[in-house]
Amino acid sequence: MRKIKEIARLRFAAGRTYTEIAAAVRVSRSTVQTAVSRLVSAGLSWPLEGDEKALEASLYPTKPGPKPLAVSLPDFAAMRGELSRKGVTRRQLWLEYRERETGGLEYSQFCTLYRQWRKTQDVVLRFEHLPGDKLFVDYAGLTMPVIEATTGEIRTAQIFVATLGHSGYTYAEATWSQNVADWLASHVRAFEFIGGVPAAVVPDNLKSGVSRAHRYDPDINPAYQDLAIHYGLSVLPARIATPRDKAVVESAVLVVERWVLAPLRDRQFFSLAALNAAMRPLLAALNARAFQKREDSWQIVFEAVERRALRPLPISGYEYATWKKAKVHLDYHVELERRYYSVPHALVGKTVDLRIAARTVEVFHHGQRVAAHLKGSYKGQFTTEPSHRPPAHQAVIELNHERISRRAEAIGEATAAVIRAQAERRKHRDETLRASLGILRLTHDFSPEQLEIACQRALDLKSVRASWYLETQR
Repeated sequence: MRKIKEIARLRFAAGRTYTEIAAAVRVSRSTVQTAVSRLVSAGLSWPLEGDEKALEASLYPTKPGPKPLAVSLPDFAAMRGELSRKGVTRRQLWLEYRERETGGLEYSQFCTLYRQWRKTQDVVLRFEHLPGDKLFVDYAGLTMPVIEATTGEIRTAQIFVATLGHSGYTYAEATWSQNVADWLASHVRAFEFIGGVPAAVVPDNLKSGVSRAHRYDPDINPAYQDLAIHYGLSVLPARIATPRDKAVVESAVLVVERWVLAPLRDRQFFSLAALNAAMRPLLAALNARAFQKREDSWQIVFEAVERRALRPLPISGYEYATWKKAKVHLDYHVELERRYYSVPHALVGKTVDLRIAARTVEVFHHGQRVAAHLKGSYKGQFTTEPSHRPPAHQAVIELNHERISRRAEAIGEATAAVIRAQAERRKHRDETLRASLGILRLTHDFSPEQLEIACQRALDLKSVRASWYLETQR
């Protein structure tokens, strides 16, 4: 209206041409002609009377709105609920509506009015994320090809993206897959990249992170929960089919695809390490890139505000482990990959949880760790902790040649010599123990003194079978 007033003054009071007025007001000549035509049609001249609102109403009268529909409208709120049910379509609901309302809306008008109603309902709540509160994680839809140097086979690399809610500071890397091992390893590297730990991580409902998706009570993958416990953070999965719950990372994925992956589209990579090396400088440039309407960047906001809001990284790094259930056998061992590990004998017949790391196997019962072993090195190997055996078994297992030798020395030198000779003439440890126990058991039938004499006689005869010698002397 301010420019139209100036056009009216220059035309009616000063008598300027359309070209002069257009140059003075800085609009096109056709715009000046249209404005003057409207002023003349409305019977207005200079000076203009009234306020700008009255002037606008005179020059641009409101067009009459559409006539109200003569038919009843569908219940759009109920229609929205029906459409959320599996298999229900708009056409099906329209057919049911036409059965109730003869001469009602046509299908195209039915859909148009429903879309207009939806626009009035889908009001967006803008979240303000606190510094250090949430890290949003997801995989990009775009993948990158990597050529195997030896075979020439082309493999597809997945792109993991993590972004902080407050600053938008973003991390991205390439991995071979989206399985649990790669998923957790990417989290660890993301925490190291930002130099701290957020209060919560917000993933999508990827199977590597969420075993069973649920709106209110999802089941977190045990290995993912293990990582959360190690870093002392919470896992808050986004709701199913609700991209607004993770709009921050959805936007970050789009930006990474445009500013990191797109510039690399024509390059060839022969290893995952080479691809990640090429991504790093582009990612750094992305984080340092100035906003369009602000002078700062993700990097500046992160360094100034969010870095100090993160909790420090734990002293020891997270070690990836998988979980498996196992039943305790009668020999108080559990089996894993044809290797056997002991647990306390009281757990025979019980089901326990195995935490399997790169070098260790831990056994848990009702959440309490009851055993820990180094991984066996070959199939069929038994790894046994002596304290896990029942007392009677411990007594048998603890029986060894050294203990038997001490018992023989208490009887006499000759007996001890015969016992030592058993180890020299027999090949297997159990055979040696059995023969030695057979000799010492003779003290039940004869006195220790008689056994000592017999053993001396056996040595003189250069035969250590003292039991045979005693049997011949009965």
